[in-house]
Amino acid sequence: MNYDLMRKQQEELSEEHLWDMILSYQNITFKTYSGLPFTYEVRKGRNGEYTKELWIDRREKSKSLAWSSVRLAFHNIKQTGEIVERPKALGDIRGVTYIYGMFYRFGLIDVPDKVKEKMKEV
Repeated sequence: MNYDLMRKQQEELSEEHLWDMILSYQNITFKTYSGLPFTYEVRKGRNGEYTKELWIDRREKSKSLAWSSVRLAFHNIKQTGEIVERPKALGDIRGVTYIYGMFYRFGLIDVPDKVKEKMKEV
């Protein structure tokens, strides 16, 4: 885990630091609101640069999650309370259940105790 990045993100709350965290946490296991494990990776394009798309590895198939969705949820954190009760509280965003798990693990949001039990690290 990259605690320096987490601390910096929590202090400064910027998209740039969030992107750094996204890149450094690739292939780490996260859990959704209901406790289902998943990982993600950000692939590189032909030019060798990272694409702005996260590939969620869940079961047999991968799903893509656009960086714009992550950014939207990130900006919605300010409108939520101290504890984010459920994923939809971050907005009606495609893939928000994965974003919720990531944000919790990154220390950007807090979740109810009953959800913490389901989302315990593996």
